[in-house]
Amino acid sequence: MASLQFHQVNIVVPDVEGAASFLRALGAEVPELPDQWAAWAPHHVGFPPVATGFDADLDSSAFAAHWGGLPGDFAGVVVNLRTTDRAAVDGVFEQALALGADGLRAPYDAFFGTRYAVVRGPGPLVVGIMSPIDPELRNDPPSVSDFA
Repeated sequence: MASLQFHQVNIVVPDVEGAASFLRALGAEVPELPDQWAAWAPHHVGFPPVATGFDADLDSSAFAAHWGGLPGDFAGVVVNLRTTDRAAVDGVFEQALALGADGLRAPYDAFFGTRYAVVRGPGPLVVGIMSPIDPELRNDPPSVSDFA
């Protein structure tokens, strides 16, 4: 059985800018995107890390459909578990299917440098399965115009 760690949560909402503005107005630290990434503001905002090795992001429903195979109107939380290596992603995905999970996104090499897959389990609990990032396997992100 693979060793897994809680690694990240993606909070998927239809209105990322509205959610980020609301959280800022409450006093939460939600950084503005640098100018070169400003076009991504409607689709992705990363929160500052609260603990070493754990991240949280706000993502649009459209962007989550791309990286996670989620329905275009999905709103909710994706709990991401990190495996020890790339090959383990495929094994954990198959194990999840054997346990009755629905495969939303079969394992693939994601632009952000990980092997990644998404399943929906009981609850419904949506779980991303990801390998550590390999900087040499990072690619350019998709065009933000794909999510307009």
